[in-house]
Amino acid sequence: MNERILKEYEQAPKRWLWNLLAAAVCVILIAWSGTTIELSNMTHNGLEIAGNILGGIFHPDTELLFNFTTTGIAYLLLETVCIAFLGTIVGAILAVPLAFISATNIVPKPVSLIGRVVIMAIRTVPPLVYGLMFIRVTGPGAFTGLLTMSLCSIGMVSKLYIEAIEDLDTKILESLDACGCSLFQKIRYGILPQLFPDFMSTIIYRFDMNLRDATVLGMVGAGGIGSPLIFAMNSYRWNEVGAILAGLIILVLIVEFFSTKIRVKLARG
Repeated sequence: MNERILKEYEQAPKRWLWNLLAAAVCVILIAWSGTTIELSNMTHNGLEIAGNILGGIFHPDTELLFNFTTTGIAYLLLETVCIAFLGTIVGAILAVPLAFISATNIVPKPVSLIGRVVIMAIRTVPPLVYGLMFIRVTGPGAFTGLLTMSLCSIGMVSKLYIEAIEDLDTKILESLDACGCSLFQKIRYGILPQLFPDFMSTIIYRFDMNLRDATVLGMVGAGGIGSPLIFAMNSYRWNEVGAILAGLIILVLIVEFFSTKIRVKLARG
């Protein structure tokens, strides 16, 4: 047995040359990337500024953190959650018809190709660009963040919807058809039970992403906690920055805990 293993090992293709070449390419790329680092641009009091930033972050402004008025962190975090949640729901709903007309097992390939091109075009534009465009149309505020989150969600959610639709078990539909079920019954008992877990898991995952993106969009005036964060950073009020980041960390941990529980329950049926 050992002789057979040794013989097969000797006959195996020698890939050490390719591995060595790949490692050399990686080293060259890392060295080339390191040439962009310029330490000469650092200011003379850079370390002092870094110390002030860390000191403010680790000593947050508790008065702002526990302020429950409309200017407090709790209200701004709630606004951020609402922007992310409503944006996810609107995007998920709009992605359903787009996904069905892009699935190759539902519509002809030319039609699905057009749908996929539209999805690719939507996904190409970064969220910040959408945010800046909508700010010009609707002005700064939470509604701008909602529109941006909705449009950004369509691209990713519809792509994952398509994968779930194309993985449908058609034998179940054939069995229901043989039993004389109507179109509504085939959708109700054959399609929805297969798609619902995947669709819900996708929506929850996208909500996690939108919650983080909503914070970044707030920095360009799209509502939520991002605007106070960028104002505090520009004013060097690092204690307020620390309070805002502490609130964000707590919010993300809570959302991550519940979203993980729901996804696990959906996966196990």
